[in-house]
Amino acid sequence: MSYHNLSALLEAIIYLAKDPVSVDSIRKALPDVDRQEIDACIAALIEKYREPQHGIEIREVADGLKFSTKPEHHEVLKAFLQAQTPPTRLSLAALETLAVIAYKQPVTVPEIQEIRGVQASGVIKTLLDKKLVATAGRKEVLGKPILYKTTKEFLIHFGLKDLGELPSMEEFEELIKNQADSESSSPTEVELPSN
Repeated sequence: MSYHNLSALLEAIIYLAKDPVSVDSIRKALPDVDRQEIDACIAALIEKYREPQHGIEIREVADGLKFSTKPEHHEVLKAFLQAQTPPTRLSLAALETLAVIAYKQPVTVPEIQEIRGVQASGVIKTLLDKKLVATAGRKEVLGKPILYKTTKEFLIHFGLKDLGELPSMEEFEELIKNQADSESSSPTEVELPSN
């Protein structure tokens, strides 16, 4: 089956998808369209939205495709969004705990507490509520503690294609330090970056 305007259809599918949509999902939705035609059309759309007259682009995030604003507009858009809704905020303890989970996953609460040197149970609940972490089974040791890992929502929220795009631990520690220093009115809260 041939679609009159495959490019427009693919654009609509990527736009409509709440989460990043995989190329495989697109192919399944269009079983009668040649794979190479879909791939070529997606590549052309990605190139089209890279042109400077567009304020959005199609990015690869968490093994899928997603419309996203271009980085050069982020400061203005950030100010716009802050005027619309309050930003998602995490305490410094929650951000540090999230970093431990991201870099050491899957990891248990006792392992997190050993690394951070402080209690982590309450912070884990916050991260679970925000869907930035999830359970990943149980560790096969005495007591079988729950293992935690980051979620697809974590990748989406931070605009990462996969965990391989995490900054180095040194870069992340510098980011935490800089954000904590810049939070003069509320030094225990750090704003999460938005796409």
